[in-house]
Amino acid sequence: MIIKQAEFIKSAVKPSQFPEPQLPEVAFAGRSNVGKSSLINTLVNRKNLVKTSSRPGCTQLINFFNINSSAFFVDLPGYGYAKVSKKIRAQWGPMVERYLDVRPNLLGVLLLIDIRREPRQEEFDLLGRLQIRGIPALIVLTKADKLSKTKQQTQLIQTAKTLNCKKDDVILFSATSRQGREIILNELETLFSHP
Repeated sequence: MIIKQAEFIKSAVKPSQFPEPQLPEVAFAGRSNVGKSSLINTLVNRKNLVKTSSRPGCTQLINFFNINSSAFFVDLPGYGYAKVSKKIRAQWGPMVERYLDVRPNLLGVLLLIDIRREPRQEEFDLLGRLQIRGIPALIVLTKADKLSKTKQQTQLIQTAKTLNCKKDDVILFSATSRQGREIILNELETLFSHP
């Protein structure tokens, strides 16, 4: 997939605010500070299409980005630890679940997991929800540059085993080295060409 154009369209908190579901879309999900914004910026070759922050919980809305006028990338709020009020954090779960449940044009979800962390209950819950809806998930292990090549492979195999998926369904990614960028773009192209 060659991305020639990418622009922010809107932020939303509920279905009535979502763009019309006319274009296919993929969503980016994962814990707070896992690197969703950095991944999207790397895929579209822009430094700050999506605002990045070292502070967990920066993305508090569902953000829609138009890609090549033919698809949407959807940046979901991170779950887990975030330096925001409990009230806001309590709203995120239902907001993301509603999005996943009602979006008819959602073709797939990239589930991001920090390569240095083990998958936890939230990841299992999200994968279970996607499975029920028949939405494919691509597991992306972010921040791969933080580990040696040998440790990267060990974590990849361990994560695939833990999540009960094939090794080929897990991609190593680094925003710093751009490792995995082409593989993810190829996967997205396949997804968008078989809606």
